[in-house]
Amino acid sequence: MPALPSLNGRHALVTGAGSGIGAAVARALVAEGLRVTIAGRRREPLEALAEELGAANTHVAAGFDVTDAEAIATGLAAARERFGPVSVLINNAGEAPSAPFEKTTHEMWSHVMAVDLGGVFNVTQAVLPDLKAFGAGARIVNIASTAGLTGYAYVTAYCAAKHGVVGLTRALALELARKGVTVNAVCPGFTDTPIIRNSIATIVEKTGRTEAEALAEFTKANPQGRLVTPEEVASSVLWLVLPASDAITGQSIVVAGGEVMAG
Repeated sequence: MPALPSLNGRHALVTGAGSGIGAAVARALVAEGLRVTIAGRRREPLEALAEELGAANTHVAAGFDVTDAEAIATGLAAARERFGPVSVLINNAGEAPSAPFEKTTHEMWSHVMAVDLGGVFNVTQAVLPDLKAFGAGARIVNIASTAGLTGYAYVTAYCAAKHGVVGLTRALALELARKGVTVNAVCPGFTDTPIIRNSIATIVEKTGRTEAEALAEFTKANPQGRLVTPEEVASSVLWLVLPASDAITGQSIVVAGGEVMAG
């Protein structure tokens, strides 16, 4: 059986790479031999990650606002100049504010849609010429959520946006199937990221519950009784990037400890 092609030297773009899942994905890709553009709005965490991973392996794209076409174009131009065309795109940037539906403002709704769904559209459309030119083996992996497959109270905007990401994934996978570009979504359950830790702190502050009691609100949906780790999500992303996953496209891979998605 012939050896599968190597990922060594290929250029990956990871949005929202400064912390949490994005940073874990960047680490996994660099370990596999890819050169990675780590993109995000804040320079400091990106530069800290680049120092950890090595300057030869990473390019920092700070000020990379996924809602801003000009910022995306500027960031991509510099990334291409450093590492050449992008052949692996990981759409990870997102936000997850919570509020009862009645208190979800138009501004909150619009912002979440713009970042979590519009950002995937914007960056993918900007990178797509590179991916199509690369052809067989090019990859798009969208970090969605179990909220893209079922409903959760108090995050209607987030659920709606992530359902949109799953739908976009499925539709684009069909469009690109004969180009050799695969498009998949990874759908983590509640994951131990700064977003969740901030949510726990907010619960403690507003309700007077202990940190353990607040954490239990997030772990109760997971049959394993714990938060998913960013590294576990990154492992699933890496699997979808590997050459052995050429036949996997249009899928939503759930990483949630056995949580059953409502159909």
